[in-house]
Amino acid sequence: MTNEKSKIHDHQSTSDYFQGNTISPSDILVVLARQIKMILTIPSLTCIITIIYAIYFTTPIYESTSKIISSSPSNTLSQSAGLAAQFGISLPISRSRTQWVYPEVVKSRTLARSMLKRKFDTKKYGPNKHLLQILTYGNEKPGLGLDTLEILAVDKFLSMVQLTENQRTGIYTITLSAFEPHFVSELNAALIEELDIHQREYNQAKTSETRQFIEERINSTEKELKVAEGALKDFRIRNRRIENSPALQLEEQRFTREVSVLTGVVTTLKQQLETAKIEEVKKSNYVITLDPPEAPLESSKPKKKRMVILAGLLGIGFGIIIGFFREYIRNFSDDEKEKI
Repeated sequence: MTNEKSKIHDHQSTSDYFQGNTISPSDILVVLARQIKMILTIPSLTCIITIIYAIYFTTPIYESTSKIISSSPSNTLSQSAGLAAQFGISLPISRSRTQWVYPEVVKSRTLARSMLKRKFDTKKYGPNKHLLQILTYGNEKPGLGLDTLEILAVDKFLSMVQLTENQRTGIYTITLSAFEPHFVSELNAALIEELDIHQREYNQAKTSETRQFIEERINSTEKELKVAEGALKDFRIRNRRIENSPALQLEEQRFTREVSVLTGVVTTLKQQLETAKIEEVKKSNYVITLDPPEAPLESSKPKKKRMVILAGLLGIGFGIIIGFFREYIRNFSDDEKEKI
């Protein structure tokens, strides 16, 4: 009789908090105690499933970082442009500093296509494989055309690259992600090399344009100088005695000044021509590596510990919900039986 009374009392207490308007903390604890097996079983299962998925069904992603800074282009040409501007000549050199736009260059399709032609060694696909093959069809036969594969590979490579800039110091951080640690470090180093090659070719092309412009200006200015010198010579031949004529003296000064200005322009242009020729054949590095890439020791993705912890927390929450639902169904069934 005592056991039956206690069971009836427990049933009434549990049914009351489902039928009443309020639920006390003690009622919640009663439900949790009754459904403790379910609450512990579900998070255990979710953690086990997550561990199996993280170990056997996910591909580890490794990240390699490097820090670079631009080697400032020579200021000589810019200073020369300033000197030439004093003589009324505008050289197309003052824009040389606008070429260092690393975020746009690193994330450009032009640089990505250059990277696809490089070869790398990987454990997954073997040695000496083009990056295009590694990022698309691997060791299988390509099922798409070369143009389509190139578009897919370019998009995939650009998604692997991240570039951040420190506005205060001007230092750029390049981060690459891939499926193998040594491969991703070699990929990062190759990207820096391609960036340096791109900047060198760009600078040489701009310097070549500058050299051609200076040569054209030298030719045209020398012709003007010859005309001015001829005019001064003719004036002096026609006017041998100008001491008593202020007008003739002013005229001679004008001819002399024009010859002097043109002579200075020619001298400046020839100096800049030699500078441009030196800049054109210069082999210095345009990208300075402050922190070279290294092979990472651990994968950065997926975060296995975080995945298991989140799975456990979600499992606990889901287990509590199922526990309350089971308790509600149980009490509802008991109430129906009592009515019968």
